Amino acid sequence: MKFLDQCKIYAKAGDGGAGCVGFRREKFIEYGGPDGGDGGRGGDIVVEAMANLNTLIDYRYQQHFRAEKGHHGEGRNKSGRAGEAIILKVPVGTQVLAEDNETLIADMVEPGQRIVLAAAAMAASATPTTSPRPTRRRAARTRAGPATSAGSGCA
Repeated sequence: MKFLDQCKIYAKAGDGGAGCVGFRREKFIEYGGPDGGDGGRGGDIVVEAMANLNTLIDYRYQQHFRAEKGHHGEGRNKSGRAGEAIILKVPVGTQVLAEDNETLIADMVEPGQRIVLAAAAMAASATPTTSPRPTRRRAARTRAGPATSAGSGCA
């Protein structure tokens, strides 16, 4: 078994799903209104420290990790399913560095410690949830009547 103590990986979080634009249409419903669902959130890339690992050999042949994107929203207010997160298991004592090999992102010192390496994108929203347009009411017109002495003017 080879011992690998340094590796370079590429991680991309999942994109959010698209929202669905839809309007409710039924036979006896006069004004249906918006009816689309929001898209699902994309998946995260998470790094987790494991006590039973001692090498980074798992990342020698697979260096590219892309989390699942969120599913699209559907009609009838159905939201899309969130994307599945990818968990990268590393040995305790692993240092996660940025691409310049100097900037320390995280130091995994405890078993079970987790950090989010790449956060998922938010999902797209659907049709705006608005109510039907309110009815416009005209201002009440009053006729000029005989002048009243003291008072508010309302009869």
